[in-house]
Amino acid sequence: MTATGTFTPRPGAAPLPRMIRAQAALETRMLLRNGEQLLLTVIIPTLLLVLFSAVDIIDTGAGRSVDFLAPGILALAVLSTAFTGQAIATGFERRYGVLKRLAASPLPRWGLMTAKTCAVLVTEVLQIALLTAVALALGWSPHGNPAAVAGLLVLGTAAFSGLGLLMAGTLKAEATLAAANLVFLLLLVGGGVIVPLAKFPEAAQAVLGLLPITALSDGLRTVLQNGAGVPWSDLGILAVWAVAGLGAAARFFRWE
Repeated sequence: MTATGTFTPRPGAAPLPRMIRAQAALETRMLLRNGEQLLLTVIIPTLLLVLFSAVDIIDTGAGRSVDFLAPGILALAVLSTAFTGQAIATGFERRYGVLKRLAASPLPRWGLMTAKTCAVLVTEVLQIALLTAVALALGWSPHGNPAAVAGLLVLGTAAFSGLGLLMAGTLKAEATLAAANLVFLLLLVGGGVIVPLAKFPEAAQAVLGLLPITALSDGLRTVLQNGAGVPWSDLGILAVWAVAGLGAAARFFRWE
């Protein structure tokens, strides 16, 4: 019998949901404290939205530029946080031995990926709130079903998160830094974010249309600009990328 005021040790791992919540909270604090990360995920999309909405640089078709640009910039925000920022941060965590120490904990590899994806979702909520406020101030008039928008954003986050973690868990940190930034720039130009996909040759359109950034920006634009129903084809493309990316990351991710 244990005496009053004393405690019996209970060695062993905490329940898995509690470990994931704790790791997700830590990852979120680290994301929000990183100044360079905030520049990439918040400042750059906001500046692009304001610049291209105010200055007639690119022909975005009929209607106001902001109605075309706002959905694409929301997709860019997801790309910058879930893919580029996460890949770079995780790559250097791996290089500095942070992930090696986490590997010695009871947290499984998929649990770490789940926690990082949850942290990305929290950051994206703040991003989307800011970008929506800026777009509305510029005269944006969104339409469509909020549930369809939420589904696109969640699937897009899962797809880019899996690809970012796959890159960070297989390449060296310096290679991840270069590759993530290069992919970000290429998808910014060729993913239908700012430049309409119709501006590209037909052969290129067929290939670019299968990219996750194109599916996300096109799906958001279909709902928010055109007021259409659920864009099932875009959701399907994002779902395939999400399953493939997260599955490959869980299979090939290396802690060190």
